[in-house]
Amino acid sequence: MLHDWLNQPGYLALFCMSLLASTLLPLGSEWLLVTMLVAGYDPVPTVITATIGNYLGAVVTYLIGVCGGTWLVEKVLRVSAEQQERARSYYRRYGVYSLLFSWLPVVGDPLCLVAGLLNVHFGLFSLLVAVGKCARYIITAVITVTALR
Repeated sequence: MLHDWLNQPGYLALFCMSLLASTLLPLGSEWLLVTMLVAGYDPVPTVITATIGNYLGAVVTYLIGVCGGTWLVEKVLRVSAEQQERARSYYRRYGVYSLLFSWLPVVGDPLCLVAGLLNVHFGLFSLLVAVGKCARYIITAVITVTALR
């Protein structure tokens, strides 16, 4: 079964798109997940692939926060002070559990970056981010598969 999965290029494309979409690049991956489901791909490995890619992209963003510091965030990545403050505001209001919403457009990636800057425990970061991202892909898949029936 793993061999069959690896031989289908859609999964590799979904993994890469999901990973890139979870960095500070302005991309989305849901459209590819939906396209693959409409084309008949199995929902379970499709959701797993998208979740793993998206989680690993969030880890990259987190590590940039841990290792890169303020200079990299502001000068190289050009994350605006407004975006940083919005992410910090979520942390102040909802605490670390705001990472459950790391899948949201605009604020999600900065949340992961600020988690790195604030040295949020990696295990807690991983759990919250993975749960949030997986839930988003499961909901997208359920809606898509239900609509196809």
